[in-house]
Amino acid sequence: MDSLPDAIVQYILSHMNNARDVAICNCVSKRWKDLIPYLKSLYFPRNSFDNHNCRGSSDHIVWKMISQVDCLEDLVVYSPFSSAGLASWLLLAGSTLKHLELRLDNLAEFQACLESPSKLDCISSANNLESLKLWGVLMITSPNWDVFQNLRNLEIVGARLEDPALSTALTACPNLTKLLLLGCEGVTSLSVELPHLEQCKLDFYGAGNSSLSLSCPKIECLEVQGCSWIRVRETECLRNLSISNNAGRVYMVDFGKLAALEYLSIRGVQWCWDAICKMLQWSSEVNHLYMKVEFTGDFDTLQPFPEVDFVDFFNNHPRLQKFDIHGAMFAALCQKNSLKNVDSGFVIPCLEEVVVTVRSPLNAEQKMSTLESLLKYGKNLKAMVVRILQMKSSHSSSDDFFDEICRFRCLNHKIVRIE
Repeated sequence: MDSLPDAIVQYILSHMNNARDVAICNCVSKRWKDLIPYLKSLYFPRNSFDNHNCRGSSDHIVWKMISQVDCLEDLVVYSPFSSAGLASWLLLAGSTLKHLELRLDNLAEFQACLESPSKLDCISSANNLESLKLWGVLMITSPNWDVFQNLRNLEIVGARLEDPALSTALTACPNLTKLLLLGCEGVTSLSVELPHLEQCKLDFYGAGNSSLSLSCPKIECLEVQGCSWIRVRETECLRNLSISNNAGRVYMVDFGKLAALEYLSIRGVQWCWDAICKMLQWSSEVNHLYMKVEFTGDFDTLQPFPEVDFVDFFNNHPRLQKFDIHGAMFAALCQKNSLKNVDSGFVIPCLEEVVVTVRSPLNAEQKMSTLESLLKYGKNLKAMVVRILQMKSSHSSSDDFFDEICRFRCLNHKIVRIE
């Protein structure tokens, strides 16, 4: 390293960001120490100050390291810190920061609500941010943020939120293109109006009865978990859509025509049948469909799916290339009358891959008939995976079902496999 020009050493060291490594390099030589100001990023892991026995608080040590950097662009702090410490760091580097990632760890701290300024309020000093990631957030009062004009990416992971506080935070980020709210608790009703948003992932923890209204004309990818009522009217650009509710029921969905949709996933314990029908109707041009809904029914009573006509279903989804079908929907396609409208000219033109999950040996004859029909009419079918999941071997018809499915696999071993 001694024989290398300063420019090369500076380039090498500029790719280093771990705070401990930077501190070690600071002690190697005066030459290396003089190159620290050219760093672009600093990362403080969770254990940065474990067994800390030096003079000065951890907040002051972080401040001292930041003060040595001329133009800090990326700052990631997972180690514990105070709001006063954060305020002092951002006073130094806030104008140059582009990426800020903080582990706040104040979910259970009521005192965090009383701090003035709070950790969230301090972030407003970094007014040129392009990306902001926050972990362990308590946001029950509205953060005192100015408008982040340059912010394109906002990620909040693990949070307790109140609706007005979250709305205020989103209003301060009008130019977002990517929004992630993961493991968030306390949201009851959320309205998102972001004209440039392209990717959105919302994961609401709790009873699964949240409501969502989205007005984002450029949205391309949307994932929603934990909502019972969902309205997204501007869907011209929407290509990937995933809706799930692991705790509650999906009562209502309201989408525009999903003409650009390529991938649709609907999951959950219970969906209103009207909501399922609407999603299937709007997504008639979809290429990949994933369905894992266990029951239907409008209220507390869990009901099986009604019969679904095999021919109508595939005629209404002519571009379907991959179909992941679980439990209830497969059973609905396996009813006695599902195949009654098949004529000699019927084909499934684009289907290439089918993944079927079977949990019960009941109605084995109809199930085998449906699997055989998928092979017969899927002229371009290249792979069929039959997954046997949690099937009780003690059931009297299990042996017969396994005999049939194994025979089916042997006859079509180039396409069919059993998992």
